[in-house]
Amino acid sequence: MATSPRKPAPRKPAAGRKPALAGYLQKILTARVYDVAIESALDAAPRLSARLGNQILFKREDTQPVFSFKLRGAYNKMAHLSKEALSRGVICASAGNHAQGVALAARKLGCKALIVMPTTTPSLKVAAVRALGGEVVLRGESYSDAYAHALELETRRGLTFVHPFDDPDVIAGQGTIAMEILRQHQGPIDAIFVAIGGGGLVSGIAAYVKAVRPGIRIVGVQMNDSDAMLRSVRAGRRIELADVGLFSDGTAVKKVGAETFRLARQLVDDWVVVDSDAACAAIKDVFEDTRSILEPAGALGVAAIKQYVHQKGTKGETYVAITCGANMNFDRLRFVAERAEVGEEREALFAVTIPEERGSFRRLCELIGPRAVTEFNYRISDAAEAHVFVGVATVDRAESAQLAAHFASHGFPALDLTGDDLAKEHVRHMVGGRSALAQDERLYRFVFPERPGALMRFLSRMPASWNISLFHYRNQGADYGRILVGLQVPAKDQKAFADFLETLAYPCADETGNPAYRLFLR
Repeated sequence: MATSPRKPAPRKPAAGRKPALAGYLQKILTARVYDVAIESALDAAPRLSARLGNQILFKREDTQPVFSFKLRGAYNKMAHLSKEALSRGVICASAGNHAQGVALAARKLGCKALIVMPTTTPSLKVAAVRALGGEVVLRGESYSDAYAHALELETRRGLTFVHPFDDPDVIAGQGTIAMEILRQHQGPIDAIFVAIGGGGLVSGIAAYVKAVRPGIRIVGVQMNDSDAMLRSVRAGRRIELADVGLFSDGTAVKKVGAETFRLARQLVDDWVVVDSDAACAAIKDVFEDTRSILEPAGALGVAAIKQYVHQKGTKGETYVAITCGANMNFDRLRFVAERAEVGEEREALFAVTIPEERGSFRRLCELIGPRAVTEFNYRISDAAEAHVFVGVATVDRAESAQLAAHFASHGFPALDLTGDDLAKEHVRHMVGGRSALAQDERLYRFVFPERPGALMRFLSRMPASWNISLFHYRNQGADYGRILVGLQVPAKDQKAFADFLETLAYPCADETGNPAYRLFLR
């Protein structure tokens, strides 16, 4: 009778070694990275600098041979392995960029590499790993799922594990980026902004900077749906997230490393949390200054600088953003372009209520004036009043509130939907869809991995007595689907419905009370 594989014991970071800062400084200074990596440029960003009133510099790790910084740590770790360990081959778990670094290092060192990647990994990264000679196994929906499977294969096949972040040699390899920054820029640097997934990059950079120029602030940057490091630092212990967002797949880590947590907790001075709209806007900002396109994780540092400057009102300071990756699926640019304007708040979205009478629509247009209209959706649904979905181009963050007040002062109550995910992802494409038949409707937004069977899994677990009364899905080129579902759930089934959501294990949000839903779809 077949037995399930034994669950591996929790891995300790690199045999429990915990070098002090002096030890990390030595490891970084002697790291072997330049057999495969280049010394990336530290480029000025003149357009963004002028807009923000501070000097902004991009550390161009997106120009590495694998379009990411990850090959530094991977190669440094593997270059320190014994010949016997290399002869057995190496294994790693990765959402893509570390995988390419390991595959390139293995080719350079003449060993075999087995790469376990989440099924949600962009196809561009999977193809790149295979092109470098790595054997790919797809397993799970996140890095953590892939990591657990990689540990099983490590034992089963006798391979050497190359951790993507929780290893001193990997951390030291990433720390060479800081060594280059301080050599390349002789003037003052006020802060370095570093995206964080598992924490290897920020640990290496912080270890070097705090040993050499401790006055430079290290700012850790996390996505609002993948902020395991920040939550861990605040809690004083490592926190494991139940699920993580998939847009910034390069930072989608449920649980950070033990060693990286120790270093980040001690050395990171400040934290900034950004959302997907801010990341999209930052991708556009980098493109305008460099004509290069970053992946979402690669743009987090830039997004954080913009938010930091806006919140603190700084002027005349010098900030460095690590543009840490450019492995972007081309099709995903559709989503990035659509959300960049909202992320920069160059587009404001409103639900405007107007009297259902002749001339009111024209008066609303007159109030908008010479501003560019990006969206106008309307369908008659009530004899007394109408709700119009309006998108307007804006020039700064404050204009959406001013416009809402302007509409209201002329007798057109307006609800500002600029920050409403339901409105941005679904309602703007569905205006006019009311139905008197949708009794007991519960509205939920789900995030499904874009792979065969995901929707069927949802439908098969739902009791046949619950009718789907609304469904909206729009492919935006991402590796996950944003789906809006209306379900008719009788009051007696509320507990069963809660159990259904619990067992489904897809990220979801209850939008039944959302005003955009009630105005346009209820």
